[in-house]
Amino acid sequence: MTDVTDRGSRTPLGYGTRVLLTLAAAVVLFVGVWFARDIVGPAAIAAVVVIIANPVRRPLERRGWPNWLATTAVIAVAYAILLVIAGLVVFAFAQFIAMLPDYADELQATAGSVAAWIESLGLGEEAADATSSALDPATIVPIVTALGESVLGVATAFFFVLAYAIFMAADAARVSRSGLMFGSAAADAIGRRYFTGVRRYYIVNATFGAIVAVIDGLLLWALGIPVPIVWAILAFVTNFVPNIGFVLGLIPPAVLALVVGGWQLALIVVLIYSVVNVVLQVLVQPKFVSDAVSLSLTLTFVSVVFWTLVIGPVGAILSIPLTLLVRALVLEPDDRAMTLRRLSGESLESPVAPPPARG
Repeated sequence: MTDVTDRGSRTPLGYGTRVLLTLAAAVVLFVGVWFARDIVGPAAIAAVVVIIANPVRRPLERRGWPNWLATTAVIAVAYAILLVIAGLVVFAFAQFIAMLPDYADELQATAGSVAAWIESLGLGEEAADATSSALDPATIVPIVTALGESVLGVATAFFFVLAYAIFMAADAARVSRSGLMFGSAAADAIGRRYFTGVRRYYIVNATFGAIVAVIDGLLLWALGIPVPIVWAILAFVTNFVPNIGFVLGLIPPAVLALVVGGWQLALIVVLIYSVVNVVLQVLVQPKFVSDAVSLSLTLTFVSVVFWTLVIGPVGAILSIPLTLLVRALVLEPDDRAMTLRRLSGESLESPVAPPPARG
């Protein structure tokens, strides 16, 4: 009798109160993630790479490979993916460092020309000095040096990524041997959709990134832009950053074109990048990405900014998988979250009312 009275005396929380409590809990959670970003970032990279590599396991096990050997193959594929990407980035960075001294004089001359042009527009000496210092080799070299020093931190994080990949691949093998991965058929369906979406997203991005990189690199080579392979690699890597990756990949070759060929060559580079990237990354690629992950363009852009703020630059590359993870954990298990799932871009079948019964 006491239990019934206690249950009946409870006052349910109002909708507004529940929303405020949920938002407060989310803020606390993401602040905690921000403090642990040096741990969360490498772990998230390792998880994504293992998700991509894990399908290698099934055909090997069907052919009679022992479980430990199939897991080793998954780890090998994951390591190969990581090493190829790391090798491309290190190679491009080394080429860029080696190129800088050869164009120091041109950078200084361009900085002076740009400063004089800005002063002629009446924008004042402060704007001219700021623009001139941005192109000054004395400013660029310390920035590059700082980037080089940060490579040590990246190398440390890369070691943890490699270690995480081993443990996650072993856990994936253990989970795959059990009947239900997440305890229920509904949870398994959500998990499989998430894993499939992540794999499709990165396959689509890698494919289009490679196409864009080859086209941009060949066109820059034809125009005589120095070290076109560096900018091709940059175009490939920045293609994994939704929406703003195109701009990030455009700025360095455009500035270099301004230095070596004047504003006319810089304008040509901007136009070429715009045509190639608008056609492939704006008109064609979003269709394939939408089919793979079903996220709205607005949420995609916001997720880049948000996850970059939470876990740093790596959050820009992992923004889509992390956003999909939040949707899979928070929205998909809740039947009352249909509206939020629609707003996120997910295509849901609307229930069709049965026809009225005839007398």
